[in-house]
Amino acid sequence: MKKHLLPAFAIVLFVGFEARAQSFRQPIHASYTGLGAYSINMVDLFSFSANPAVLARLKEKAVGVYTERRFMLNALTQTNLLAAMPTGSGNFALQVNYFGSGLYRETQLGGTYARSLGTKLDIGLGFHYNRIGIPGYLRADAVVAEAGLVMHFTEKLHGGLAVYNPAGGMLQRSQREKITTVFRGGFGFDASDLFYISAEMIKEENRPAGALVGFQYKPIAQLLIRGGINTMQQQPFFGAGMLWEKLRIDIAATFHPQLGLSPGLLMLYRFKKQSQ
Repeated sequence: MKKHLLPAFAIVLFVGFEARAQSFRQPIHASYTGLGAYSINMVDLFSFSANPAVLARLKEKAVGVYTERRFMLNALTQTNLLAAMPTGSGNFALQVNYFGSGLYRETQLGGTYARSLGTKLDIGLGFHYNRIGIPGYLRADAVVAEAGLVMHFTEKLHGGLAVYNPAGGMLQRSQREKITTVFRGGFGFDASDLFYISAEMIKEENRPAGALVGFQYKPIAQLLIRGGINTMQQQPFFGAGMLWEKLRIDIAATFHPQLGLSPGLLMLYRFKKQSQ
């Protein structure tokens, strides 16, 4: 595919404004980043992308970035920036998500608050401002909410529920374009301090339900290995991360059977050294 056709390809693939009476926009999300949501040992800054209540379990201030080039195309680059601050009254986080190219852009700005209600229950609430833009053609905006809870059944078994956009918000200036509602429910099992498995059911509006199944393993203190599959797109994902005191860097990839490889890079910085 010629380079000058890539922005047009992105628009055709992800935008259907004229072709459908109503289309559904999926939230900007990557399967790899939320994997540690239902764990005490493996939770990190990015885990609350799967459930806002997970933010309650963060112990240190942290910042991070994740970028993914879908199907090796510059026009389909996704970038997520996050920052979190724990306080005595709960934990707060800000996030900026960006997807697209110069001719087609999706932007999401969000804030999340979460806190623990004792040792067995965490709750979280987030609000996100979404914008879709095609210069000279379209600009559409919407504000959506999300909420979640996480339950700690035992020291090893955890589960949770979350809903994104429960009110079914529409993009302004384009009533044919709707932000999709997403329901998620999952469980995680900390088999040990080093190994974790999880399974999550995901139901997106206007699409069949699917599952996200994965694992995380730390063979040594400085290395973690992740893998799994998202059955909604039939896409396996895998990655490995290296830890140097306060810094962690992951190299990840997702594979689509027809469209190919989507490489990703994650960088996470904790302002307090993680105990080993």
